[in-house]
Amino acid sequence: MTKDRLIYVPLGGAGEIGMNAYVYGYGPAGEERLIVIDLGVTFGDMETSPGIDLIMADVDWLADNAARIEAIFITHAHEDHIGALGHLWPRLKAPVYARAFTAAIGNIKMEEQGQPLDQIKVVKPRPEVVTAGPFKVQFVPVSHSIPESAALIIDTPAGRIVHSGDFKLDGTPIVGEPFDPAEWHRISNEGGGVKVLVCDSTNVFSPLPGRSEATLAEPIAALIAKQEGLVVATTFASNVARLKTLAEAGKAAGRSVCLLGRAMKRMITAAVETGVLKDFPVILTPEEALEVPRNNLMLIVTGSQGERRAASAQLARGKYLGLEMKEGDTFLFSSKIIPGNERGVIRVMNAYSEMGVDVVDDHGGLYHVSGHANRPDLEAVHELLRPKILIPMHGEHRHLREHCKLGLAKGIAAEVAINGAVVDLTGKEPRIVEYVEAGRTYLDGSVLIGAMEGVVRDRIRMALNGAVFATMIFDEEDRPLGDAWVELMGLPSQTRNGRPLADVIEAELNEFLEASGSKVLSNDDKIEEAVRRITRQVAVEEIGKKPEVAVVVSRLSAE
Repeated sequence: MTKDRLIYVPLGGAGEIGMNAYVYGYGPAGEERLIVIDLGVTFGDMETSPGIDLIMADVDWLADNAARIEAIFITHAHEDHIGALGHLWPRLKAPVYARAFTAAIGNIKMEEQGQPLDQIKVVKPRPEVVTAGPFKVQFVPVSHSIPESAALIIDTPAGRIVHSGDFKLDGTPIVGEPFDPAEWHRISNEGGGVKVLVCDSTNVFSPLPGRSEATLAEPIAALIAKQEGLVVATTFASNVARLKTLAEAGKAAGRSVCLLGRAMKRMITAAVETGVLKDFPVILTPEEALEVPRNNLMLIVTGSQGERRAASAQLARGKYLGLEMKEGDTFLFSSKIIPGNERGVIRVMNAYSEMGVDVVDDHGGLYHVSGHANRPDLEAVHELLRPKILIPMHGEHRHLREHCKLGLAKGIAAEVAINGAVVDLTGKEPRIVEYVEAGRTYLDGSVLIGAMEGVVRDRIRMALNGAVFATMIFDEEDRPLGDAWVELMGLPSQTRNGRPLADVIEAELNEFLEASGSKVLSNDDKIEEAVRRITRQVAVEEIGKKPEVAVVVSRLSAE
């Protein structure tokens, strides 16, 4: 008789922050029925992935086993958990389950990619149960920095799994449900208790207990009340509670409020339509805002991470929709800088400083709190749930390893499982039994490409070294017709001696063509190999660069 096993396979989000995609399976080895938790994205950058819009998990292994997928569950509507849904669903084609607000955002993602809108089923919180093959799944409300976030209780024949999702211990989250310790106590005491906790690790190095979203209302209101010019604030577009706090602070200071940025408006609309958000202050259109005196106006804008196309960066470069900032105005960053985005944010801050605008950052937490559980909060959850096994997720390797240490110190069996690891959770100890391919998929413009296809690698090479395009024409008898010519891209036009670089390369190529016999000139491969070698050699000698070289060989037909 074949023995069933319970497995966990992270495809994204384990060993990094972002691009979350997790798989659970139960059944005979290699034949397990599967459920997928979250399909998120991360974002490209100019250093490692120039020109790439979105990065998502490589789901080739999952797509190869699509017939075994029972369902997809989305814990919440942050981009790093739902952003890839519309792109990857066609390869998986399983029913999708989410809470109402998350489903509303998910339907937008599906519609943008031309996918059917009847695939996402709205689920109410526990005690409602979704049966997906051998799994029974319940959504449990948790507090986070977006409405209707949920942890998942996954009951299997091998025991109960708690998949925490992103969470914090917040009893007064402004918008959405508070963290309910009594409910989690009940969860930990049901049946045989919690076998496995798969847990958010983002803030494991933060030593102080997390603070409530409600603690920001007073300092933000005080800051805005004392400003005299135009006030502009930015935060994460998905943080509906923070948007409400900012808008109410502006209203309390006697200011009219205007939202700038499509993502922000989309989140507010979804929150209102699903009943999550009530009593949001009246919002002006940009056209109406132009008629309001500057000292009576507050703008809440997108672009807390310095994104070039977002409203905050547009304002930093001048006017945006007719609105502009001037000396004596105030700009508030009610957000933290995500690691990797420092350069873009500082660029925006300096642009405002040059205008004479006063820039206020989060001041060590005065105007921002995290949406993730800090170290003492994680310890409290360990104590509350008393899991037999701890698998850290949602963190870089150092976060996962530190979280493991936290569990092991309390006698909880723990394992660092990075993307691609297949973890057997059946026994008393977690065991990594194999690895599956867990690379990355890039959205390049409107096309999905594999990270290993070489497109980005070639793009980086051209960015670092420039490119030369060499063209030559041959007649019917394989003789050069005229001279070779080259075009330069991303290279200096002059050599160190002041000569035109293109002329120097062309002279060397023409010399090669004149000296070569018919055996070489009739063979395109040999010509291309020689032209690349000569071009790079000349470039290295003259400008110290080894460019990418594209060779075009054209031959006249004898007909």
